[in-house]
This record gives sequence, C-alpha cells and structure tokens, in this order.
Amino acid sequence: MSMTATRRTPTTRKKRRMRIILIGMLMLGAAAALVLTAFQDNILYFYSPTDLIEKSVKEGQSVRIGGIVAEGSVRTGTDGQTRFDITDFNNTTVVSYTGLLPDLFREGQGVVSEGWLEADGSFHATSVLAKHDENYMPPEVADALKRSGKWKGESSPMEAEN
Repeated sequence: MSMTATRRTPTTRKKRRMRIILIGMLMLGAAAALVLTAFQDNILYFYSPTDLIEKSVKEGQSVRIGGIVAEGSVRTGTDGQTRFDITDFNNTTVVSYTGLLPDLFREGQGVVSEGWLEADGSFHATSVLAKHDENYMPPEVADALKRSGKWKGESSPMEAEN
C-alpha cells in the first residue's frame, strides 16, 4: 500500500505579493480597456474632404468635416434641406443639412460640420458651425471700442459686410 501524500509548499510572502500585483495589474488593464472602449464610441474625428477620400471612413461613422463653403454651391430645397459643398481646394464633399444655418455661414467662409458619411459619399450633417478668422470681433465689442475711442480697426465687422 502506497500513500501518496500531496505536500503543499507554504506560500512565501514574495509569492503572495506577486499574486496581488498581478491581480492588480489585470484589474487596471481591464478598467483601461473599458474606458477606452467607452471613449471610442464618443470620439469625433476631424477630417478634411481630402482626408475623407484618403482615409477609410466607414459609412455611418460620426465624424466632423471642415473646410471652405465652395462658391455657388449653396442650394436650398423645398423640403428645407440645404446642400452645399465643402472644399479644401483639393477635393470637395457634398453636405446636406436640415435646419437653421449659423449667421456666419456663407460661401467662401470656413465651416465645421458634424454628421456621418452616406453610402454615396455625401455627408449628412447634424450640425453646422461657421468659423471666422482671427480678425473677427463681435459687433457689440467693436462698437464699444469705437465709442471709447480705442478702436484700431478700419471699420466694424458689420460695416465691412455691408
């Protein structure tokens, strides 16, 4: 009769510490993976019309595109949908948008649109943001500066548009 006795070696303090560190690192890695996965769904990448062509943007993926509204491209349909072209002077993307456009929106002006790419390569915008140049100053501030005599520009932005 043979007796096989399993003899356990006592766990040393060093091994216990290594297990705790390993479990901690696994938990930290899992938490980081969960956070990155959650952010991935909410990150909006910015593309130019050329980037949309060169990079593989999936149909239906939420993105932002930016560029200049092409001259003569703004068309408003009877259904209230506005179509316009955004260009980076190398490529052009057709954008469709339903809603009110910002006051600064016009041809030749920079815009940023949020939305998704359609199957036909056009862009369906859910929002349109008009950009202005670094010389822009709100008319109220320009008028206040004129009244105080500190205005250094040639004319207020509103006067320049008229």
